[in-house]
Amino acid sequence: MIRILIADDHSLIRKGLKQILSEKSNTDVIEARDSKEVFQQLKKFDVQAIVLDISLPGKNGIEILKDVKVLYPHIAVLILSVYPEEQYGIRALKSGASGYLTKDSAPENLIEAIEKVIAGGKYISPFIAEKLISELTGDSSNSDNPHEKLSDREFEVLKSIGHGSSPTEIAENLSLSVKTISTYRSRILQKMGLKNNAELIQYVIKNDL
Repeated sequence: MIRILIADDHSLIRKGLKQILSEKSNTDVIEARDSKEVFQQLKKFDVQAIVLDISLPGKNGIEILKDVKVLYPHIAVLILSVYPEEQYGIRALKSGASGYLTKDSAPENLIEAIEKVIAGGKYISPFIAEKLISELTGDSSNSDNPHEKLSDREFEVLKSIGHGSSPTEIAENLSLSVKTISTYRSRILQKMGLKNNAELIQYVIKNDL
């Protein structure tokens, strides 16, 4: 029996994914709505793979992924996200994901990806493969985007600023202090060579973040 955990905060998404994955023989599908439920399910059940969304309440998918790989390194994690690969694909793989798939992918792609990661392989698109090869060969011509220098948390703060959220709103969403958010903002400006929030917002819009 192969047991797959679907972690997504939208019930309709979980239901659709469960229906697709349940068509595979000898497969049991369980669900989680947030980070707390993810680890509750992992304590109760022997799970071979997790289909994990990035945008979850509380800890986001990348943070959950890192915790899973520390506590349950044998479990394959497939990130299934609405965000395009250029935003989170490389970050997810570097954090331990076995694959990255966008939610607009065809159902057969999901089945193929799950089968591959459970077998111990990696499921990556040609775009991500090209980015990884560029990094390995030292060819930075395809990875010169300043936001790629940011840590995962800094990237979250950048996107939140770009969406017009106030420091207080960002702090509440990320369960951090306003002072910490201010520190992250200063680091982001320094790393990206920008001067103020207006330039950050322009950058987020220009790069479709």
